[in-house]
Amino acid sequence: MRESSASPAIEQSPILSIVIPAFNEEGNLRQLHASLLPILNGLALPWEIVFADDGSRDATWSEVVSLHHADHRVKGVQLSRNFGHQYALMAGLAQARGAAVISMDADLQHPPSLIPGLVEQWRQGAKVVHTRRQDPEDLGPFKRLTSHLFYTIFSLLSGVPMESGMADFRLLDRQVLAEILAFREDGLFLRGIVQWVGYPKATLSYQCQERFSGQSKYTLRKMLRFAWTGITSFSIIPLRLGLYIGILTSMLAFAEMAYAIAMRLFTETVVPGWASGVAFVSFLFGILFILLGLIGEYIGRILIEVRRRPRFLVNARIGVTPAGETHPGQPCGN
Repeated sequence: MRESSASPAIEQSPILSIVIPAFNEEGNLRQLHASLLPILNGLALPWEIVFADDGSRDATWSEVVSLHHADHRVKGVQLSRNFGHQYALMAGLAQARGAAVISMDADLQHPPSLIPGLVEQWRQGAKVVHTRRQDPEDLGPFKRLTSHLFYTIFSLLSGVPMESGMADFRLLDRQVLAEILAFREDGLFLRGIVQWVGYPKATLSYQCQERFSGQSKYTLRKMLRFAWTGITSFSIIPLRLGLYIGILTSMLAFAEMAYAIAMRLFTETVVPGWASGVAFVSFLFGILFILLGLIGEYIGRILIEVRRRPRFLVNARIGVTPAGETHPGQPCGN
């Protein structure tokens, strides 16, 4: 595989890395780069931007390559296919070299103007700087309700508190990032992992911006899958709830059995009550199948983990080597 690089002979090691996963975002990358430039240059810190192309079907990777040729501080990795937002984000984080690493989306909904505030909190000692999205007044009630329910349920089931509105727009200190990169589990849910690792933290709020171009890639189906992955990968409480439900339904089944025996021994009623009996048995079977599906989900996760397959595959790199280090003046390649 051949890769190109426009890196100069001498490059200063970055203090700040901006990691941006992108899937079919060709219309946003140049505008995002242009928006980031004055902000990053104003910090007076060596910086880099690392794009992680999640197997885009449009010209996203071509845009990354073009931006790299125009600005050697722009780098990128291209995954071999679409692995999902969390894996693309992890691929970009693995390539970042900064002492502080900020992750953000490519659609400009995460305002670059918040970056100086994130860096300032980091300089003051926070090793994790979260952001909390403030929902606009015109946000639909369904979106508002489902978002609140997800974070509430996740916090209850996982034991890891997470406030509504938190996203993958955050700053991580190099020490924290090194710990997170050591996690080898599948079913990545970085929001939960970042909360779980602890470390001194701070939180900044922001107003979500409109997408510059294109449409959101998070359909209702993807959001539900993301929520389910986050809960089941981070907590075994659903299995414990299954145990409690199983005990409860077993008690109901025994009560129904005792009732049927009593009716048979002490009354002459035989046929009456069959409808309620059938309904009750159907209910128990429904509960049983739900519990079997839940157990199957966790067994499936065990199978995925023991296979030890790589979480993503990189098809191309530009500006970085496979080890995540840049060698100025040398083309990158596998």
